[in-house]
Amino acid sequence: MAAGQGPLVTFPAGDWLDDLVAQSLREDVGAGDVSTAVAVRPGARAGGALTARVPGVVSGLPLAALVYRQIDPGVAVEPLLMDGARVAAGQELARVSGPAASLLTGERTVLNFVQYLSGIATVTARYVDAVAGTRCLVLDTRKTLPGYRALAKYAVRCGGGSNHRFGLFDRVLLKDNHWAAGDGIAAMVARARRNFPALAIEVEVDTLEQLTAVLALDVDWIMLDNFEVASVVSAVAARTAAGSATKLEVSGNVTLETIGAYARTGVDAVSVGRLTHSAPALDIGLDLDLR
Repeated sequence: MAAGQGPLVTFPAGDWLDDLVAQSLREDVGAGDVSTAVAVRPGARAGGALTARVPGVVSGLPLAALVYRQIDPGVAVEPLLMDGARVAAGQELARVSGPAASLLTGERTVLNFVQYLSGIATVTARYVDAVAGTRCLVLDTRKTLPGYRALAKYAVRCGGGSNHRFGLFDRVLLKDNHWAAGDGIAAMVARARRNFPALAIEVEVDTLEQLTAVLALDVDWIMLDNFEVASVVSAVAARTAAGSATKLEVSGNVTLETIGAYARTGVDAVSVGRLTHSAPALDIGLDLDLR
């Protein structure tokens, strides 16, 4: 399972992240952690470790410190490895220590973040492994939980994947509904070049006939939507015959079992919504030792 290493992947930051952590704590803690209030004696301290229960790729460890910083600055968080590292079952990811009540109050919020992001990184790494030996990129999509997009796309990078557009503002992507609503693909591409000259232009096609027409427009990317592998082979051949530099992206219902076959056709990228909308949380626990 391949995975990027921490120094190559920049953790997202900003006021929005502090707000997300604060909101996560508000919905969990509310007026107070009543269970901890009746279970933990005043002044009790504890230590413990975030531990992987199963193999995977870790992502989101910096969030442990962000969560506990808002609960209690007296909690210390010591990461033992970097995001993007491949981990074995039973391996410790980070150690925590401090007031026992604070550690218990933050436990679920920390795990929610780290399990979710590590799940995305782990699934992404499996897809990246499946295209090994090809030049095909594994791309994510905009199919993310609202408010979590920057974190989800960060986790994809931790798993060795690459990011597609972040939102509706950083690439012109003309899909089938744009075709239906517009006045012709050539006119739309011309407006895109005129109005947004700094942005890449991508056009989705559903058939080889549409592909031929769009290749003539010399856009940056063409998305092959729901193409069978045999049709992708034909699309790559058509691009070669046209002498086009346009890159080809496969999209639509690509699975771990099929991505290798698509990658071997010679396409430049495959986008996979499953990386972010269906990745199961990685099983990680926080085991505390009360003192």
